[in-house]
Amino acid sequence: MQIGRFIRRTVRAVVPPLVFLGIAGYFGWNATQGDHGIQAYRQQLGLLEQAKQSKQDAIAEQAAWHRRVNGLREQSLDTDILDERARAMLNMADRNDIVVPYDRRDPLF
Repeated sequence: MQIGRFIRRTVRAVVPPLVFLGIAGYFGWNATQGDHGIQAYRQQLGLLEQAKQSKQDAIAEQAAWHRRVNGLREQSLDTDILDERARAMLNMADRNDIVVPYDRRDPLF
C-alpha cells in the first residue's frame, strides 16, 4: 500500500511540471522555428527587401521609357538628329555627304 501511495505522490509531483515544461518547450520552439517564428520573420523581411528592389528597378525602367517616349514627341524631335541616327543605324550615306575613312585603331572621339 505504501508503495502505491509513494508512486501516486511521485506521479502527482512530477507529471504536472513535466506537462507544463513540455508545453513551454513547444511554444518556445514554435516562437523560433515555426511558421510564424523568428526565422520565418527574417525570411519575410528578405523577401520584402527583394520586392522593394524590384519595385525600384521597375520605376527606374519606367522613367527611362517615359524619357525615351517624350523624346519622340513632335515638339522635341530634331529632324537633323533623326536623320543622322537613321543613317548610322542603316549604315547608309547621302550623295552629298563627305565620307572620311578612318583606321579601326583610331578612336572617333
